[in-house]
Amino acid sequence: MTSPIAAPFADISQFMKTVDWPVMPEVGQALIRTFQDDEADIHTVCAIISKDPALTATLLRMANSAMFGLSGKVDSLERAISVVGMSQIRARALSVCMSQVAELPTGIDRMAFWRYCMLCAGYAHWLAGLCEVDEQEAWLAGMMLRLGEISLCKAHLSVLSQLQAQPVGPGERWWRQRRMIGFDEGQVVAELAAQWDFPPLLTQGLRHAAQPLLNPHASRLAAVLHLAARLADDGDVSAESLDRLPLMVVLVLKLDLQALATQAPDAEALADITMFQH
Repeated sequence: MTSPIAAPFADISQFMKTVDWPVMPEVGQALIRTFQDDEADIHTVCAIISKDPALTATLLRMANSAMFGLSGKVDSLERAISVVGMSQIRARALSVCMSQVAELPTGIDRMAFWRYCMLCAGYAHWLAGLCEVDEQEAWLAGMMLRLGEISLCKAHLSVLSQLQAQPVGPGERWWRQRRMIGFDEGQVVAELAAQWDFPPLLTQGLRHAAQPLLNPHASRLAAVLHLAARLADDGDVSAESLDRLPLMVVLVLKLDLQALATQAPDAEALADITMFQH
């Protein structure tokens, strides 16, 4: 049984004042601004990313990985954007930028952490496509969701081992975080997303991801993230992991569990973490 920490903060806004915010790289800041720029196009995104040769190389490796399953080799950023799409490349470029500034505390398995993030992102993208939620926004939010755990663990290193203790059942990490610290990772990373000026809808989805039914204003994106994270906790999608999903959240999105079981994407392809190995 875990014991809650005597909360030194009255609310999350006070907690966030103690967080040492990572600084988004200049390229990432420019990419975030394109969300609010109606005139931003493929050429805009390409020009921004091209300023960072290392990022460009990473994206090309990603475009040629099993994640996209493209038939021909992609040898230029322009080709990658034209084939994969501006929104996908932008989302993945931002994920690389965030991974560069996210400092994981000692005690968190770095590659396992990023594998989970990529798997959650992949499942969010898949589910979003089935229920009229923006797929690229869902992918990016799914990749970001667990980043809030880093701030929670840094603020309370004394409970890191308990937060990370195995096994972790679907959704159990959120329960541990709220019980022991008072906030969950979605609430924390939503504050970070707001600091980085991500679109309000993405921020709102992150904020309510752990408990999407408690707030009447929670977005459908929050429900998608909730299911994606629970599936990522389970690993592969199976009849058993689908049965463990909260039925009310499934109904909100009007998903058919039997159909999902036959349409599930390959977890290993989704969780390609080669971009984090360089």
